[in-house]
Amino acid sequence: MDINLEWYRSFYWVANTGSLTAAAERLNITQPAVSHTIKQLEEKMGGPLFFRTSRGVDLTTEGKVLLSFIEQAFHHVDMGERAIADMNNLNSGEIHIGASDTLCKYYLLPFLEQFHEQFPNIRIHITNRTTPETLTLLKEGKIDFGIVSLPTSDKQIDFRKSTQLQDCLVGGKGFRHLADKTMPLAVIQQYPLLCLEAGGSTRKYMDQFLASNHLTITPEFELGSVDLLVQFAKRGFGLAFVIRDYVTEELKKGELVEIPLDPPLPERNIGIATLRGVPLTAASKSFLTLLE
Repeated sequence: MDINLEWYRSFYWVANTGSLTAAAERLNITQPAVSHTIKQLEEKMGGPLFFRTSRGVDLTTEGKVLLSFIEQAFHHVDMGERAIADMNNLNSGEIHIGASDTLCKYYLLPFLEQFHEQFPNIRIHITNRTTPETLTLLKEGKIDFGIVSLPTSDKQIDFRKSTQLQDCLVGGKGFRHLADKTMPLAVIQQYPLLCLEAGGSTRKYMDQFLASNHLTITPEFELGSVDLLVQFAKRGFGLAFVIRDYVTEELKKGELVEIPLDPPLPERNIGIATLRGVPLTAASKSFLTLLE
């Protein structure tokens, strides 16, 4: 049955006020317009919904039945409006974020803590995946945005640069003598190397950098996380490419030493990935503002 929602609105207020005039004032339209709307609704329903009394109008039996459903419908509409208002005011809502273990630990965690303190009613869901996997989740609509390692590209995704990263080559105490002077990049092939497993954006970036300098490497160990790289390097298993900011404590304590390279590794950035053309929720927008 094709009935204009405004007919139900007029019906609702006539029923609740018992007056065509009062309903017209509440709806900010004329009394004849309300009367005409009720007449149209009654024609569609196949019978009268109101009858006149000395005080105004009252519901027929059919009208009472219809009102019971209309009240439920308008109650749900009101609940929906309140829910949206709460989401926009950050009193409720959810955020789904994709990020690697490393980016979650070293970059994202302080922002998560700050946001949770400010908006405790926002539920935050983290999915830990590599950058390529995070981008796939984003395109599948399973996360709102991703925290990724740049450089990377995808025609469906917008990338915003965030914190700068500086990769460096480090080794344990047994390689301290290499820290005294700059090492030509080609010489690294003479030492056991520790790398992240193939498939992630960081390993791809490193392989591309080496290839641009006409080098290929065969790692001694390929490990699944930066934390493992650091632990293996500290124990003298070889030299590892890591983010300098992620090993500041180890460098300060002398558990690791940085080995200068020529040419040095170029700077890169952490990126914020959002799906092109898809609007973000108020909660996601607020969190991204914090990141920026």
